[in-house]
Formats: sequence, structure tokens, C-alpha cells
Amino acid sequence: MAGSQELHEDKPMINIKINNKDLKVPEGTTILEAAHKVGAKIPTLCHLDLHDIKMVNKTASCRVCMVELVDSRNNRNKLVPSCVTTVSEGMEALTSSLNAIAARRMSVELLLSNHPNECFTCAKNLECELQALAQELKIRHIRWEGERMDYPRDLSSDAIVKDADKCIYCRRCETMCNEVQTCGILSGIGRGFEAFVGPAFNIPMVESSCTYCGQCVQVCPTAALTEVYHVDKVWEALNDPDKHVIVQTAPAVRVALGDMFGMEPGTIVTGKMVTALKNMGFNAVFDTNFGADLTIMEEASELIYRVKENKTLPILTSCCPAWVKFIEHQFPELLEVPSTCKSPHIMFGTIAKTYYAEKNGIDPDNIVVVSIMPCIAKKAEAKRPELTKDTHNNVDIVVTTRELGYMIKEAGIEFESLNDSEFDNPLGEHTGAAVIFGTTGGVIEAAIRTAHEWMTGKELEQIEFNQLRGMDGLREAEVQVGDKVLKIGIASGLGNARILLESIRDGKSKYDAIEIMACPGGCIAGGGQPYHHGNFEIIKKRQEAIYREDKNRKIRKSHENPEILRLYKEYLGEPFGETAHRLLHTHFEERERI
Repeated sequence: MAGSQELHEDKPMINIKINNKDLKVPEGTTILEAAHKVGAKIPTLCHLDLHDIKMVNKTASCRVCMVELVDSRNNRNKLVPSCVTTVSEGMEALTSSLNAIAARRMSVELLLSNHPNECFTCAKNLECELQALAQELKIRHIRWEGERMDYPRDLSSDAIVKDADKCIYCRRCETMCNEVQTCGILSGIGRGFEAFVGPAFNIPMVESSCTYCGQCVQVCPTAALTEVYHVDKVWEALNDPDKHVIVQTAPAVRVALGDMFGMEPGTIVTGKMVTALKNMGFNAVFDTNFGADLTIMEEASELIYRVKENKTLPILTSCCPAWVKFIEHQFPELLEVPSTCKSPHIMFGTIAKTYYAEKNGIDPDNIVVVSIMPCIAKKAEAKRPELTKDTHNNVDIVVTTRELGYMIKEAGIEFESLNDSEFDNPLGEHTGAAVIFGTTGGVIEAAIRTAHEWMTGKELEQIEFNQLRGMDGLREAEVQVGDKVLKIGIASGLGNARILLESIRDGKSKYDAIEIMACPGGCIAGGGQPYHHGNFEIIKKRQEAIYREDKNRKIRKSHENPEILRLYKEYLGEPFGETAHRLLHTHFEERERI
């Protein structure tokens, strides 16, 4: 809540009392914010303050944060929601009076009275905020039982499951979707007892313009919104003796997976993760970073081609499937801007079903490629028809970082005590440039490292481009490349992407290259990462870990990866050449905006 307090520091100071303690706070401060200053804990459910991305959910719909205001003059105290009630001069509030506690308990009991009793089998069992609050308040029975909502689950998409029966109408997802991501997909449907949040007219998710960024899933306190669960498919493949099952792990996974096992946020667990995957029985454990290095070879080549040939600029890096779907729905007039490169994990899948299959004499039909991703949108991306070759899916199964954590626990692996292992080769070799794909600004920095040396013919003296780094959702920088200055635009979060794309479309901004990541902060804060519960300090620690991993790599430029160079020599030919274009590039299409 400290972040929220900073917003009021230039306001006049107000004298109040919280639990009989005198306090001075800036005008405009809420009781909830003020209570934190005196160490008073007030439970919340619908309230969510993500100061780092300027999102505050203030619906005050759950009534869990009730406090008692003292009116000694009229001897008539009253209960108010502390998350939206601002302080006034002389206000006295009690955060733990009997009346306040009773009101909170009643609010939670009423929510539970219209909530499915299926905690044991729920996707968010032990991660549900409603469940945790009920335990904290020691609710042992529901006094009001009767009719409950009864909606069918929406299983229409390949990425997100919507279960309206578990919606508590907190509207966090709606705020995230509409105000932060500006997708405009989710809104309140119905009134009263049967109200829930979903796409307009309750159309199936797959028929909406949802990008599947998964930020709604990240902030949902219950299991009203969850990812499509693919763990069972992985176990099934691993237990099929006729299948050669390989796995790839995205860069952002290694700095977040440790959260699932109580490790310090930002702990790099690459080696333990590889060991766990090998113990599970995968035939080979590879790194999506190999695909990231391959992506840079193609994207840097495409950037140079567009600059030299006066083709469409800016070039927009195309690694994030959520923003790809965003631009297809929201900005179809700009579809010539994105790079035509497939995303790294799809490139990896393509190489696995061609080069790797041929090199090892394996029928591609018998290869199962599993992607471990920080992203829910990758699940839907893997099913896009243009991202298949002949009858082979590039990637067969996508599971999130969270799902990998569940698998490790299910397998009874003591993750913290594992020794480190190395990725298998040839598709496990990677550079520092590939690692930084996991954070905002990382893709364009990796591309510039390679493009700079190719365009100038000189080795970089300074490998880091610090002007491209940071956590601000919208930023720009200039990079000197020989006698040319490249102007770079960077956006993380789709709301910021909208601002950037509108400025380009309207001719207000001129860039040579832009990077967009759908999730605020990039893949480190992806919809499939361990729940951060609004604590963006966790995201910042993941970013720091990403840059540490890059700095510790011996090779830090994609075009110096020896296995990538061998792949081009033995199979692909020239970067951006005919074979590379056929296998590693794709196209985009205009989609209806619903």
C-alpha cells in the first residue's frame, strides 16, 4: 500500500485516529491506507492496488474490508468499506471492533453461500483468496444455504477457462482487461444474485477479441478464470512408449519457478528445473533460448533488410502471441509492421520436427514437443493453423510455469534439494541475448546486439544497451549504429501498446523498431507465472535475475551461438533466406473486433 500513499504526499495533512492511535495522513488517503501506517491489518478481496502499472480496483463490492467509524457526538457509529472511504479531519475508525469483525464474517459467508463447495478439486485450491479468507476468519459453517448460480463452464478457447459459478463479482479482471490492457472484453453481466463478469452478451471466450494475455487470470482471486489445464496430456505422452517426448523451457520460467517452492523471488533455478524435467522422463530437455537466438538471427536480418531496402518501418518484434492477436483485432491497418518471424518456441518446435528429427532418425509424427511457458496465450498460439507445417503441429502441448510446479509436486520431487543439470544439445545451447527475452526491452536489445555488429562490421565495445532497459510501461530510446541512429519504441502492457500503436498510425511518432510485450513488465509477469498477488517487487526481482543470468553467460550475442551457426550451415542456409523463410516465418490476418 506504500505505493498508493505516495500519490497523496503533496496533499494537506489530516488528523485522524485509527484504533485510538493519533495519526496524520495526507488528504485523499483511504482508511485502508491509513490503517497500514499503524500496523492494523484489514482483510480485502475485491480491492487490488497495482501501483506500478497504475491500476486500482475500487469497486467496494465484497464488503470484506468494513471498519467502524466512531460518532461520539450522536452516539451512532456506522460501518464503511475502508478501501474507498477517504479520511476526514477528526475521523475515528476502529478496524477490529466486534461490529467490524461480524460484518466481515457475514460478507464472506454470503459469498460462500453462492459458491461451489468443490475446494478439493478446484484449480485454485490452496491458492484461492476467498478460501484463505474463510480460513483466516475461521468460518466453519454457512448460515444461509439455498439456490446458487448454475452456469456451464466456458471451455471454448484453447487458453482460458471461464467458470461463472466461481465469480464473486469483485471485477478485478474487468479493471485489468479494460483499464490496463484496454482490450474491452470483460464486463458485468446480469444483476443481483446471478451477476458475473464475462464477455458481452456472455458470448464464448473464443468468439470474443480476447488476446489470452492471462492478466485477468493473474488477478482473479478465485477460479472464475483459469488457464486450460494440459498437465494430464503431458503425463499421457510421457507414458506412451511410442512417443519421443522433448521439452523446452522459456527464459522467464527459470526466474519464477522457485516461487512455487518458497524460494526467494528472483532465484534462478535453471539447473534444478532441468534435473526435475529429466527425472520426469522426458527424452530430451532443451531451452527455448535456442529458439530465441534463432529468432534474433531472423529478426535482425529482417530489420537490416527493411532499413537498407526502405521497406515498412518500424519493424515490430513478434514474439508475444497476445499482442499479435491484439494488433489483428484492434489495429489491422498496421499488419505490415510486425516482423514475420514466428515466436521462439514455435521456431524451436519447427526445428524439432525437421532438423532434429532428421538428425536423429525419428519420425516427426512420433515426436511430442512440450513447451513450458510463462504465458497462457502460448496455448492458443500453438493451435493457430498458420503455425503448422504439413500435418505436424510445431508445438503439441503448452504448460505454464504454474503447471510445471504442479507436475514437480505431483511427481514427489524435492525440488529444493535437486542438483543442477545442463540442457541437452544441440537445441539447448543459448546465449545471454536469448535470456533477456524474458523481460520488457529484452527482445529489442538482443536484436540490436546482433544488428549493430552486422551493420557496422565491428564488435560491440559495450554489450548492454541500458537505455532500452527499465520497468516503465512506455518508453523510447535512440541507439547509434554506425552512422545511423535507430529510434526505438518499447511498450509493455497492452494499454501502453495501444498508445504506441495509435501514435504510429496517426503519424505522430516515427520509429525504426518497436517492441511490444502484452504483460506489464514482460514475460516475467506473464499470465502463467506463479501468482504475484499484486506485489510488483516480485516482478522487479525476476527482471534483475534475468539480467544477472545474461551477464553470467560466456556468449552474449545470438549470432555467436555455435549451435545456431551449425544449424544454418547444415540445414537452413542463409538467415532470412528461402529455407529459413519457409520454416521460420509466418503471416498475420485481420480479425473481427468483438
